[in-house]
Amino acid sequence: MQERPRPRSKTDLFISFTLLALQGFGGVMSVVQREMVERKKWLTTEEFVEDWAVAQVLPGPNVLNLSLMIGGRHFGLKGSLAALAGILCVPSLLILVIAILYAGIEHNLAAQGALRGMGAVCAGLILATGLKMMPALRNNPMGRVSCVVLALLTFAAVGVLRVPLAWVLLTLGPLASVWAWQQLRERGAP
Repeated sequence: MQERPRPRSKTDLFISFTLLALQGFGGVMSVVQREMVERKKWLTTEEFVEDWAVAQVLPGPNVLNLSLMIGGRHFGLKGSLAALAGILCVPSLLILVIAILYAGIEHNLAAQGALRGMGAVCAGLILATGLKMMPALRNNPMGRVSCVVLALLTFAAVGVLRVPLAWVLLTLGPLASVWAWQQLRERGAP
């Protein structure tokens, strides 16, 4: 059996996450999914969905949490730090330069319009990534219907009713976890 692709070194992690971060203007989830699952194949779609779910419920930015998890999985603490440095170093310098440049044109209507227009693009990226992650639900122990119901409840709570995300996670998260655990136990999974 062929060994799965993995980062070759801590330098590979650093460079990969730097390039990933530089592509993620306005949101990096779709870029992370494409790079880690489709291009590099460091994660399967199912692993990405599971890791992204954990990254989302932890405090802090999702992609930082994910970089720490992937780096740590392959090279321990040093791998986590290499991936984290890749996500933060060059993009932080770039943002400082952009902030300095933007300070001179912040009242320009064209600049304001460009920033507002990017909001729709970011929403499209998030939606597209969500649709790409849907096939992973095929193998979810809760079953496709339960997953769709939980997704719709989450969307309704956060998107329509404006319930704070923390409350949604504290209510639906444990319910989903217990349901998945029960389904795995019934199947006799370890």
